[in-house]
Amino acid sequence: MEKIDYPKMTLEGRVALVTGAAQGLGKWISFGLAHAGADVAVADLNLEGVEQTAKEIEEMGRKAFPVKTDVARIESIEEMVQKTITTFGRIDCLVNNAGVNVHKSVLEVSPEEFDFVSSVNFRGVYFASQIVSREMIPKGGGKIINIASAAGLLLRPGIPNSVYAGTKAGIIMFTKAFAEELAPHNIYVNAIAPGYLATPLAKDRLSDPEIRANILSFTPLKKIGEARDVIGPVVFLASDASNFITGQTIFVDGGRTVL
Repeated sequence: MEKIDYPKMTLEGRVALVTGAAQGLGKWISFGLAHAGADVAVADLNLEGVEQTAKEIEEMGRKAFPVKTDVARIESIEEMVQKTITTFGRIDCLVNNAGVNVHKSVLEVSPEEFDFVSSVNFRGVYFASQIVSREMIPKGGGKIINIASAAGLLLRPGIPNSVYAGTKAGIIMFTKAFAEELAPHNIYVNAIAPGYLATPLAKDRLSDPEIRANILSFTPLKKIGEARDVIGPVVFLASDASNFITGQTIFVDGGRTVL
């Protein structure tokens, strides 16, 4: 029988850093990484929110560290990274999840609104990846997982999303560029692009029968994603099971982007 080195999905002994971890997708991802064995630094502007996330992770038997962070500010990213290193000694996985949006048409978006969205979704991802990579290299490498969006590939008629969609498309290309440049340092860079997920923020919209039916009409699997649907791909990309994958974007969207 051929001897095979079977891959492991465990994250035992790993340290993860998740931005935008106070609620929704970031909170789910933080729980998922902890469930797989990682200790997790959870970052967000909402300190009370990440303190609650950290408390719940510790109740799972893992270590957690909450840190107030504004990824639009370089000095705040640097502080986040240094506090994580001081607390845990290393960062094995960075999840760039923090994101914001402004639903206005291209004729209405102000320069201030453009800067707000792009500074978090685009600039924040770039410099968080840069600063964390500098810490990963002396430790032998690591995993970076960027949270893009199905909106980075597709739009829907009647829903103004130009700035957000542009930043998420940029993340998809950042992921490719970072992967190529960081490969010699054993840093793997991939992205997850979610479609509609039943996060707390989307609960009100999804509880509207007309809106829900519309969403399902352009989702081939005819269902809304849940926590487990995004946790699985993130844990896979954070683990050694994905060690021949880099520069890729996985669309977790029920098939939306095939239409």
